[in-house]
Amino acid sequence: MLDWTDRHCRYFHRLLTKKAVLYTEMVTTGALLHGDAERHLRFNQEEHPIALQLGGSDPQEMAECARLAERYGYDEVNINVGCPSERVQKGAFGACLMAEPSLIADCVAAMQAAVKIPVTVKNRIGIDDQDDYGGLHAFISTVSQAGCETFIIHARKAWLKGLSPKENRDIPPLRYELVYQIKQEFPQLEIIINGGITTLEQCQQHLQHVDGVMVGREAYHNPWLLAQVDPLIYGVDAPFLERKAAFEVFLDYVQAQQEAGVALNHMSRHILGLFQGMPGARAFRRLISENAHKQKAGIELLRESCEKIT
Repeated sequence: MLDWTDRHCRYFHRLLTKKAVLYTEMVTTGALLHGDAERHLRFNQEEHPIALQLGGSDPQEMAECARLAERYGYDEVNINVGCPSERVQKGAFGACLMAEPSLIADCVAAMQAAVKIPVTVKNRIGIDDQDDYGGLHAFISTVSQAGCETFIIHARKAWLKGLSPKENRDIPPLRYELVYQIKQEFPQLEIIINGGITTLEQCQQHLQHVDGVMVGREAYHNPWLLAQVDPLIYGVDAPFLERKAAFEVFLDYVQAQQEAGVALNHMSRHILGLFQGMPGARAFRRLISENAHKQKAGIELLRESCEKIT
């Protein structure tokens, strides 16, 4: 979700669900230790519960970044061992690290010694020619022995050579049964399933076998999905019953952020899918997409766009 789930996106998503855990974009240890840490780590207090997702492989650097996450107030720090991009591989983190479970275990141990917040891992079911279940079982066993109690498992293998990151999201087959099996063999661990999940009905089915469900791209492209998470999954009232009501509240945030110097299109791009499936949704998206980048664009443009929804 790089370049997608920034703080503006997460603020909008938090309006729709008060209970779901929100995750940041993956941030590398290098960006935090040698770049603008404030830009990467700041968030709105309304975003809690929120987890920082880290990319890296040096235990001491990961520990230092975990300290930063705790200092900034994050509720969890998550190690990304699932991203298959070549750029990530060259940085020696992401999915290629599934071949080095002992190194991830060292990172977990160092991070847990440094902070009190939970340290979790997001991984694939395997990489390349790695045995599907045997490799996954060995990875979970090794890393859990270092103290990790929560694994978010994308139920697809990652092919590090021959497939693009986009193809890695679609071509390798989904093997949900392998994630279920991990939960059966490691009942003491919290196992969260990810990959190809597009409806809350599917989430409810998965929750018969695992402890949690992570939804990524569907929640971004169809954010109103999140508005039913609280009643259907957590058994509490939804924050909003109407999309336009959520939209109006987000406008207050947009106005405040614009006054602080944030460009409109940095925020408006995250709401393009809010009215998906409704009459006028295409006109809503087009008006925003074609005009939000303009220098004087403001909430008046968003209000005008919303009038397209009938």
